[in-house]
Amino acid sequence: MTKKELVENIKRKKSFLCIGLDSDINKIPAHLLQSEDPVFEFNKQIIDATREYCVSYKPNTAFYETQGAKGWISLEKTIGYLNKTCPDIFTIADAKRGDIGNTSTMYAQAFLEKLNFDSVTVAPYMGEDSVKPFLEFQNKWAIVLALTSNKGAHDFQTIMINAEMENQNFLYQEVIEKSMQWGTSQNMMYVVGATRAEMLSDIRSIIPDHFLLVPGVGAQGGSLADVAKYGMNKECGLLVNSSRGIIFASSGNDFADKAREEAQKLQTEMQVLLENYL
Repeated sequence: MTKKELVENIKRKKSFLCIGLDSDINKIPAHLLQSEDPVFEFNKQIIDATREYCVSYKPNTAFYETQGAKGWISLEKTIGYLNKTCPDIFTIADAKRGDIGNTSTMYAQAFLEKLNFDSVTVAPYMGEDSVKPFLEFQNKWAIVLALTSNKGAHDFQTIMINAEMENQNFLYQEVIEKSMQWGTSQNMMYVVGATRAEMLSDIRSIIPDHFLLVPGVGAQGGSLADVAKYGMNKECGLLVNSSRGIIFASSGNDFADKAREEAQKLQTEMQVLLENYL
């Protein structure tokens, strides 16, 4: 998917919502466990109920890999269903891959060619040759981890670099400034946690035109209004993710209806924010 297509879909749907398909087999409604493929059936019903209100879905691959080959089949069926029924949806393989060049090439081929996701989340710790293979596919994206929303983010990401010099940077700023040279705003996004919303202004000063994937809204306590205030650019430039708050809004037979209600609530709030800032 191109950047233009993504922006047009955001404007058409009046939404920049990404729904995380963190489909934990231990949390999906019990009545689905009788299905041939409970995880795929859960995902299918969530997608059917919420696709009107979002522009992106993000399966976290860990929830599928933990089920072995069976889980990988569920993931394949999920992305196949999305690509067939929702071709306008931006798909994210939340795999957080990153390794030496030839291994990254294999990861990139697995997710961007074989499974045909639009994008993959990538850990940049090993540097340029671990990220660039993901940028070599037409109309595909690498989403680079920059400033995450977890508690342990402070262990490394906010360490001050060049502390004794005039040009001081946090490590996450150094990561952004260096990695932005590897790709463009047409094929690279960055992960910035919603619980770090006040730092978005500084990030925007470095990458004014890139899209940001923002987790942490909802169950993790991030503020959607703050994310829009500090992070939105002239094209919106945001994909705000909610996972548990939507897909596990109910554990009963009404789980899909409740997920739809939660997705609609966020889309309604996003519509107002888009009208205010664009």
